[in-house]
Amino acid sequence: MASSSFNPFEMAQRQFDKVADLLDLDAATRSILREPMREFGFSIPVKMDDGTTRVFRGFRVQHNDARGPCKGGIRFHPQETHDTVRALSMWMTWKCAVVDIPLGGGKGGVVCDPHDLSQGEQERLCRGWIRQMAKNVGPLVDIPAPDVMTNAQHMLWMLDEFEAIHGAKYPGFITGKPVGMGGSLGRTEATGYGVMFCVREALKLLGLRPDQTTASFQGFGNVSQYAIQLFEQMGGKAMAVSCWDQHDKASYTYLKKGGISLEELRGIADKFGGIDKEKARKLGYELKPGDAWIEQDVDILVPAALENQINAQTVDKISKRVKLLAEGANGPTTPEADAVIEKRGIFVVPDFLANAGGVTCSYFEQVQCNMNYFWDKDEVLGKLDQKMTAAFIAVSDLAKKKKIYMRDAAYVIAVSRVASACKDRGWV
Repeated sequence: MASSSFNPFEMAQRQFDKVADLLDLDAATRSILREPMREFGFSIPVKMDDGTTRVFRGFRVQHNDARGPCKGGIRFHPQETHDTVRALSMWMTWKCAVVDIPLGGGKGGVVCDPHDLSQGEQERLCRGWIRQMAKNVGPLVDIPAPDVMTNAQHMLWMLDEFEAIHGAKYPGFITGKPVGMGGSLGRTEATGYGVMFCVREALKLLGLRPDQTTASFQGFGNVSQYAIQLFEQMGGKAMAVSCWDQHDKASYTYLKKGGISLEELRGIADKFGGIDKEKARKLGYELKPGDAWIEQDVDILVPAALENQINAQTVDKISKRVKLLAEGANGPTTPEADAVIEKRGIFVVPDFLANAGGVTCSYFEQVQCNMNYFWDKDEVLGKLDQKMTAAFIAVSDLAKKKKIYMRDAAYVIAVSRVASACKDRGWV
């Protein structure tokens, strides 16, 4: 999340500026792509269980819809800011473009901590967010989805409120819904699996077999858990994972000699991915500070939580053994750290490619809702593998052909597609 020393939107703009120079974009195209097309900030009054009313701050930013309706999650987090949402909406535009799905970039958020809210209070907050945005979102306009600390139940409450306001059924309005209520099989696994489809392809390029590799993960939420699951199925060994401890208001890294056990940790984690540290100790896990995940002597690092985790202060902690960085989170690496990583020759799967599995499966969910015909899980994950693999190969081929960094190659493909759409529509 944003802090006084880190502004994610400024970082997103710096990343864009670098690629705009590479592509020699004209001034008008730079101008339209460098800023969001529409922004909304609003107050959400919520009746609390104790009879009082609290007012929460909500946001929605629609960065660019030249290639299709905006698409992006809604985050619940106490440190959410307008600039964080702006940055994430821009990254969503590039993410949809790099995997070549017909959607634009959007993102939303609410400044809140759902740990402190009852189920009833969370439901009223979700319905309040929709009441503020009902005229400016919709299946043909802007399609929300779950994100940090929001889930399928939150999406279903939002869908129900949207349908009540508009007086009809719109199952394609929002994605990440529960299976059986318009949700897609495979959506839960999609982002984490997408990260690992990219890791699998990257290891091929590096001449490594997954069963010869070890990895360290930052975060133990949905993305990280399913990334670890597929990594283990591929034969890899996860050595460390970090997560936030809500009680201590601090993060910890959990290590175990010989490798962590996903099922063991899932059994002692809460629904937000917080691991019970006392139970972990009893199971033989060693506890280290939250940022210790980055300094582990492993082959692969997978940041899969929040932005600004690999920065000028932490990048030098990365072990010399690390060969691959797969960014499961949005914006985990700052440009300063990126320059160091590029110089060291660490292969990077950039965030908006690595974690595009979620939005790709959201697109599949929308297609299934619009057809009112749902695919089985193998079909969904098979299509996801095809889409992610094709996107990875397109980016890695361009990086090799032009002799450019993987992040730059991904940006060149994504920004070129969006810029062309703006030109084809006659906007610039």
